[in-house]
Amino acid sequence: MTRTFIALEMNDAQQRHLSEVIRQVALSFPGIRWVNPESIHLTLAFLGELDDERLEKAIEAAQEAAQQAVPFSYRLTQLGAFGPPHAPRVIWMGIEEPTGKLERVYRALNRELRARRFEVERRPFSPHLTLARVKTPLDPVVQQDLQALLQSKQQSLTTNEAYAITSLHVMKSELSRGGAQYTCLQECLFQR
Repeated sequence: MTRTFIALEMNDAQQRHLSEVIRQVALSFPGIRWVNPESIHLTLAFLGELDDERLEKAIEAAQEAAQQAVPFSYRLTQLGAFGPPHAPRVIWMGIEEPTGKLERVYRALNRELRARRFEVERRPFSPHLTLARVKTPLDPVVQQDLQALLQSKQQSLTTNEAYAITSLHVMKSELSRGGAQYTCLQECLFQR
């Protein structure tokens, strides 16, 4: 069985930028579990544990979706959080892609996955890059500081650089004590 997801991978420049964002923010919030920047990706579909036959179907779906896609670029916007202000669960970096191409890739992938009888996410698509997971309740002062950061302009954390995307990646996730390890099983290049 292979724990599988389909994602957009980050390039080196984006990883360096996100590494610097995490470094800057983690100084003020050392009790939060920050992710390894090398493992950051934009998940489009988490499929869970798949046997070899289902894995092949997932790869087919990603290849078909990639055939329908065109390359595009996106920018990083600002930090946000999932969960209520008093108990955030995830701290993330937002993504802006105004042409709709990212949304079309997401919809095409979900369509191809549904055609192969995979369960797909029903919540609205909210593209983001997870930077931290909050496992324990935050001290009230830390909660206030985090909310102040999230509501600030964050100019030192953002960039105007656009990041090019030209493929989908079918990924394997292996959980370990040191965190998840990701391996690309198949890169599916956009064809248009």
